[in-house]
Amino acid sequence: QVQLVESGGGLVQAGGSLRLSCAASGRTFSSFVMGWFRQAPGKEREFVAAINWSGGRTYYAESLKGRFTISRDNAKNMVHLEMNTLKPEDTAVYYCAAAPRVGSRKSEYDYWGQGTQVIVSS
Repeated sequence: QVQLVESGGGLVQAGGSLRLSCAASGRTFSSFVMGWFRQAPGKEREFVAAINWSGGRTYYAESLKGRFTISRDNAKNMVHLEMNTLKPEDTAVYYCAAAPRVGSRKSEYDYWGQGTQVIVSS
């Protein structure tokens, strides 16, 4: 079992940056692939990024490469999403999720946080 709690969302101007964090509970955190998804109003939840158990491999939605960076700290049971050069279209609820293996589909993730709202103003 893994429980996930996101933080760090908020209101930011276009061009700004935010760092999202996800705190995980559970002794097996380091064995999970961790991912970030986002869901904008009226849209499907979409894959943002994922990181393997060791942190040595990262995966991104093609459209977000270069602006977003995922990282993890297994000693602290934390995963982060650094978001730079934010655009109004990045406005969404961002979710942290855990999966047994790497994937970009929602169905591959077993555990989800409650989400944190990010609003990017123009």
